[in-house]
Amino acid sequence: MTDQDEKRHERNVFLFLTAVFVPLLSIIIVAGYGFFVWMYQIFAGPPGPG
Repeated sequence: MTDQDEKRHERNVFLFLTAVFVPLLSIIIVAGYGFFVWMYQIFAGPPGPG
Protein backbone atom coordinates (compact mmCIF):
# COMPACT_ATOMS: atom_id res chain seq x y z
CA MET A 1 0.00 0.00 0.00
CA THR A 2 1.45 3.34 -0.98
CA ASP A 3 1.54 6.37 1.24
CA GLN A 4 -1.19 8.04 -0.82
CA ASP A 5 -3.46 4.99 -0.54
CA GLU A 6 -2.90 4.93 3.20
CA LYS A 7 -3.86 8.60 3.55
CA ARG A 8 -6.98 8.06 1.43
CA HIS A 9 -7.97 5.09 3.56
CA GLU A 10 -7.40 7.06 6.77
CA ARG A 11 -9.50 9.95 5.43
CA ASN A 12 -12.33 7.58 4.46
CA VAL A 13 -12.31 5.96 7.90
CA PHE A 14 -12.38 9.39 9.56
CA LEU A 15 -15.31 10.51 7.40
CA PHE A 16 -17.18 7.28 8.12
CA LEU A 17 -16.66 7.65 11.87
CA THR A 18 -17.67 11.32 12.00
CA ALA A 19 -20.55 11.23 9.49
CA VAL A 20 -22.10 7.80 10.09
CA PHE A 21 -20.90 5.88 13.13
CA VAL A 22 -20.90 8.51 15.89
CA PRO A 23 -24.33 9.98 14.97
CA LEU A 24 -25.86 6.50 14.78
CA LEU A 25 -24.26 5.51 18.06
CA SER A 26 -25.58 8.62 19.81
CA ILE A 27 -29.09 8.02 18.43
CA ILE A 28 -28.99 4.41 19.64
CA ILE A 29 -27.80 5.44 23.11
CA VAL A 30 -30.49 8.13 23.52
CA ALA A 31 -33.22 5.85 22.17
CA GLY A 32 -32.08 3.01 24.43
CA TYR A 33 -32.14 5.26 27.48
CA GLY A 34 -35.61 6.54 26.56
CA PHE A 35 -36.84 2.97 26.12
CA PHE A 36 -35.36 2.01 29.49
CA VAL A 37 -37.11 4.93 31.24
CA TRP A 38 -40.38 4.13 29.46
CA MET A 39 -40.25 0.48 30.52
CA TYR A 40 -39.29 1.43 34.08
CA GLN A 41 -42.28 3.78 34.32
CA ILE A 42 -44.63 1.09 33.01
CA PHE A 43 -43.69 -1.15 35.95
CA ALA A 44 -42.93 1.42 38.66
CA GLY A 45 -45.54 4.06 37.79
CA PRO A 46 -45.00 7.67 36.83
CA PRO A 47 -42.77 9.92 38.92
CA GLY A 48 -44.28 12.21 41.50
CA PRO A 49 -46.02 11.99 44.86
CA GLY A 50 -47.86 8.84 45.46
